[in-house]
Amino acid sequence: MKIPITKYGLPQVVIYPGLCIVAMIILDFFYVLALPGAKAIAVVLWIMEAILVIIILWILSFFRDPDRKVPAGDHLLVSPADGKITDIEEVDEPDFIGGKAKRIGIFLSIFDVHINRTPCAVKFEKITYHKGRFTNAMHPESGRVNESNDIAMTRLAEPKDKLLVRQISGAIARRIVCDAKEGQEFAGGAVFGMIKFGSRTELYLPAQSNARIIVKIGDKVKAGLTILAEYDRT
Repeated sequence: MKIPITKYGLPQVVIYPGLCIVAMIILDFFYVLALPGAKAIAVVLWIMEAILVIIILWILSFFRDPDRKVPAGDHLLVSPADGKITDIEEVDEPDFIGGKAKRIGIFLSIFDVHINRTPCAVKFEKITYHKGRFTNAMHPESGRVNESNDIAMTRLAEPKDKLLVRQISGAIARRIVCDAKEGQEFAGGAVFGMIKFGSRTELYLPAQSNARIIVKIGDKVKAGLTILAEYDRT
């Protein structure tokens, strides 16, 4: 049976819970040493241990990698990330799209699954890392100024549109992970990386594309499950 914890969580899923467990052992030691009748101290120690347990559960939850049944259909573009749609707009994307592009912005809270997935069957063309700041990833402007990773890809099915997925760090996130290599081909909804501890993911497609965006601002989406756009099959 697959353990639903991503490999990208190493070493955090070992180190951070380990530190919490050590802290709990130390608290137990102080509890044993507490004077009989020192109920106030005992209550404080128990509260601190409860907080540490919550932290352990949250860390394990953050690095969860649930199985996803990707919707079938070459005409579909699925979400590259879990989170909330914060913006849908037309922007300039001269570097890879080569002009006007439709951008769908997704904000990932610290409680969302942070695994990134391909929007459809693609070939990875170019991967470009950008140094930057760590501002609030909820704002669209963060995609321009924050640390980010651009994954340029081309659809394998017709129409062979150029697509771009941008992994963006946030105010808390400090680590972008990307497993993809230039020239590789991935199936739709395949895992290719993650952003650790709060972030933003953007999907770009050509403005002239006949793909119809079917989500709206405020929608909650799930990577590899939620359909963001559909191509006209006629």
